[in-house]
Amino acid sequence: MNKRYRLLILFIVLGVCFLFLWPSVRWYYFVPKEQQALALETRQQIKANSTQAAQADLQRLIEAARFDEAVPEDMDFLIPIARRKYRDIKQPLPDQWTARTVLEAFDSRREALDTIEQKYCDTIFGLKDMQRNAVKLGLDLSGGLSIVLQANLESLQERLGRSLNEDDRVDAMNRALEVLNSRIDRFGLTEPVIRRQGTDQIYVEIPGTADPERINDIIMGKGSLSFHLVDDDATESFYHFYRNNPTTTFDAAGNLLNPSIIPPDCMVLGVYTKDRYGLDEQERNLDGSLRFIVVKRQGFDGNYIVDASVDRDHMSGQPTVAFQLSSEGASIFYNLTSSNIDRALAIVLDDKVKSSPRINSGIHERGTITGFNQEEAENLALVLRTAALPVELDVASQQSIGASLGEDTIRQGLFALLGGIALVFLFMLVFYRSAGINAVVAQLLNFYIMFSVLSALNFTLTLPAIAGFILTIGMATDANVIIFERIKEEMRLGKSRKAVIEAGFGKAFWAIMDSNITTFIAALFLSQLGSGPIRGFAVSLSIGVFSSVFTALFVSRLIFDFGTDVMRSKNLSVSWTTRIQETLGSSHVKAVSL
Repeated sequence: MNKRYRLLILFIVLGVCFLFLWPSVRWYYFVPKEQQALALETRQQIKANSTQAAQADLQRLIEAARFDEAVPEDMDFLIPIARRKYRDIKQPLPDQWTARTVLEAFDSRREALDTIEQKYCDTIFGLKDMQRNAVKLGLDLSGGLSIVLQANLESLQERLGRSLNEDDRVDAMNRALEVLNSRIDRFGLTEPVIRRQGTDQIYVEIPGTADPERINDIIMGKGSLSFHLVDDDATESFYHFYRNNPTTTFDAAGNLLNPSIIPPDCMVLGVYTKDRYGLDEQERNLDGSLRFIVVKRQGFDGNYIVDASVDRDHMSGQPTVAFQLSSEGASIFYNLTSSNIDRALAIVLDDKVKSSPRINSGIHERGTITGFNQEEAENLALVLRTAALPVELDVASQQSIGASLGEDTIRQGLFALLGGIALVFLFMLVFYRSAGINAVVAQLLNFYIMFSVLSALNFTLTLPAIAGFILTIGMATDANVIIFERIKEEMRLGKSRKAVIEAGFGKAFWAIMDSNITTFIAALFLSQLGSGPIRGFAVSLSIGVFSSVFTALFVSRLIFDFGTDVMRSKNLSVSWTTRIQETLGSSHVKAVSL
């Protein structure tokens, strides 16, 4: 391949890797610790902090307007918004933007407060997205999240309608462990710890700065999705009563004080949507009252769903969850939908109505459900794919935990690893002289590419994974050694620089490929049969195999060819004893021993 195209390919690979690595670089080196702490709070905490900060900022703006002062520097973002509002109402723009002219652009104090609060919301959730795409540190390096789950065996007993024996308890706990492992360890990169604790508890450790709300959604998601027919007449009758008795319809727990206002085979559920913080918020009617609908108590159980994935609606572009039913469930669902054409079907998740579309035709094996944002749709699809928990789990405790290794131990381990890399590089430079520089550059690019790819996979960095990096560096260096030794053999035959490089790489190719293919097969088996640290080590090793082959055979060859064809170099040194040099006064090239 032409050198120009090879150089272009290299630049493209390095550029893509930089895009992969940039979120991690930004998160760890450019985001202050205070902002990192804000991004790792729960949505409820973010909402409370944003509201409080927005109210304080608005009060400062009002005080500045009272004395006709300039807009505070940290609230300059309001000026473009105010300018747009002036233009929308066709008002002349002020000669100078002050706190007073900015406030006058808003219709009410509430609108100004919402605008400031939205700025805080966008900033913090932007940081959350950045953190989600950055490399996480494992339990041994930075700690993580510790959760103790308590199994509610009494609810299982009520569901089965009989007393539980020891076999029932053991089976329920074992199946719950399987489901949790499937949900949390599905990619094999986060290296969680999931184990039984006692007879009715499960202990879970999630490494890194995980989002506790997303973890809870995945762990605690019961898959309690159900479909219920909406009773329009009962809903209308309920609202007639509710509007006349808004304060005496429900008790403090949300239960009907007078159940007779709806048919005995029905129940009242609230209709929910997501607010700007991603929290469930009950919708309101035009008159400001909370929105409810009355649905049939008997519904179609979401446990009949055997597969689910996230898709997008072609018309609205909103996230949808596409599902596939079992053969038994498909028959039941078809009978339900085909006999109720033009009726509304409420989609209920954890006793909250997410949407209530009309049934246009009978639905058999496949269908889609709507009413979720992207993150909620992904969580729901995951929960549905991994089946419902066999027993309800309650959070007994949840806390952040420190690194399992002390800081001194971590520092010593990292120094040992970096020292090992430095010694390998030093050996290559000393033993192979100028060719060693080629090997060092190739290995630095190898490390860069490997870490970038792992960053794109949201890899959790642990000491075993770092050991996989170092092993990969050693293997890649071994590839350079094979190439250099083959080049030496060709040099002893008196060939030119270009000829020995071409022959050396050609003869070393299959030796390098064979060793890396066998290593990749071993890493593949480790990733499939192992778990936790073993799987993390295998993933880093397998990706390192590909990157090391690329740098050893592609990048290293490009560097040699660049020196030959662009720099017009005819000399080549691959050791202290053998090198090629141009004979003084002629173009004859020979191998000499030093």
